[in-house]
Amino acid sequence: MAQHDLPELLYIYDAYCGWCYGMSPVLLRVQEAFSDRLTVNVLSGGMLTGEQAEPIGEGWDYISQAMPQVERATGVQFGEAYKQLGAQGTYWQDSEAPARALYVFRQLDELQRVLPFAHDVQRALFWAGRDLNQAATYEPLVETYRLPAASFRRLFDLPETAAAVQQEFGAVRRIGVQGFPTVILRVGAQGYVLARGFQPYDVFVAGLEQALAQAEEEQTGR
Repeated sequence: MAQHDLPELLYIYDAYCGWCYGMSPVLLRVQEAFSDRLTVNVLSGGMLTGEQAEPIGEGWDYISQAMPQVERATGVQFGEAYKQLGAQGTYWQDSEAPARALYVFRQLDELQRVLPFAHDVQRALFWAGRDLNQAATYEPLVETYRLPAASFRRLFDLPETAAAVQQEFGAVRRIGVQGFPTVILRVGAQGYVLARGFQPYDVFVAGLEQALAQAEEEQTGR
């Protein structure tokens, strides 16, 4: 079956979502294990944008208390650089810039690598404490995929990119996504919500297999 005919796993995430940071490695395993059965795409949800954008200090009490829970449940680690960033409290969190980066990466890359790039962006923040508001943060990440940093920067700064990202946020709202991460399996015109929030690999795969089987039954009319 050609790639464009395969079911699509739609991962709706936000770069500032800690539980997404934990869910991305699960989906990377899924992408590898199901590489001949589905494709994976990532949409940015816009968790902190517009009036919701804020200094990290505004929510740091909640974030710092949630980090150990995320680490225990998912296995990811939050780096000291990120913890220092949070403790300082002034870093501005706005989902638009990392959403721009993800959007531009999709335009440049033809090899279905948006999921690992999305996780790289989160590691840049949650492990290395990098500033996701700056295009320069993403350029070394882009280059590791052998994509041109100059093209990335040019597209990142375009007003059209900002407009496209706002459309993406709007599309996520129209889907009815209430929180992140959300994972949806799309088979033709049908959609199956597989996860609202983090799921361990085995739990997620069981639900995915069930949804794929259900989709096949519905398509064949059995």
